[in-house]
Amino acid sequence: MIVRADYHMHTKFSGDSKNELEAIIKKAIEIGLEEIAITDHGPSHNGYGIKKENYPLLRAEIDRLNLKYPQINILLGLEANILGTNGEIDIDDEMWRMIDWVNAGYHFGSNLKKDFKIHLYNILSKFSKHYFEKAKAINTKAMISAIENNKINMITHPGAKGPVDIDAVAKAAATRGTILEINNSHGHLTIDEIKIAMKYPVVFAVCSDAHEIEKVGLVSNALDRAYIAGVDKSRIYNVK
Repeated sequence: MIVRADYHMHTKFSGDSKNELEAIIKKAIEIGLEEIAITDHGPSHNGYGIKKENYPLLRAEIDRLNLKYPQINILLGLEANILGTNGEIDIDDEMWRMIDWVNAGYHFGSNLKKDFKIHLYNILSKFSKHYFEKAKAINTKAMISAIENNKINMITHPGAKGPVDIDAVAKAAATRGTILEINNSHGHLTIDEIKIAMKYPVVFAVCSDAHEIEKVGLVSNALDRAYIAGVDKSRIYNVK
C-alpha cells in the first residue's frame, strides 16, 4: 500500500506542538504525500486548543501555501472536541464557513467545567470495572451523537482516551459515511477493534497524529494493525 495522504497533524497553533506550517508541507512533499489536512486541537481544549482568533490566520496561510506548493493539496481542518452527549463539537458558525476537513474525538482537556463528570468517569475507568462500563456508555453516546449531528470526516483514535462500544460507533459511522481513524501514535483502533468495525461497511484511514515534523506521514504502526486485521486497501481512504 502507498499512503497518499495524512489527515491528522498539528501545528504550533496546538499547544502541544511546535510544528511550523510550511515545514509540515515541505516534509509532506518530501515523502510523497498528495494531500494533507492541518488539524489543530479545537478551541475548547484547555491549554492545547487553537485560539478562535487564529483560525482565520491559519485559513489565509493555507490559501497562500496552496498557491506556493501546487504539487500538494493542503486542507484546513480541525481536531474538534466532542462535548457532552448531545452531539456538540467545538466548531462555531464562522469556523464551519472556513473549514475543509473535520476530525472529531474525545479528549480529557476539553470543557473541564461542563464535562467534568465524563472526564471523571474516564479517569476512574482505569481502576474500576463499574466506572469502566459507565465511561463506555457515556463515551459511546457522545461519539454517536456527534457523528449523527455533524458533518464529520473522521473520528480520531476512537477508544484511546476512554472506552467506547466500537460495534455501535462503527455502525453509526458506516451509516453516516464517517471515517474511523487507525491512529499511528495511539494504540487505537486496535487489531481487535478493527475486526469488530469491519462487520459494517465503514471506511478507515491510517493517520500519523503528528505533533513533530519527523512524524508527518508516519503510519507504519497503523498499517501493520490494518494488515493483521485483514482490511482490504479499498477500505482505507488514504492509500492507493
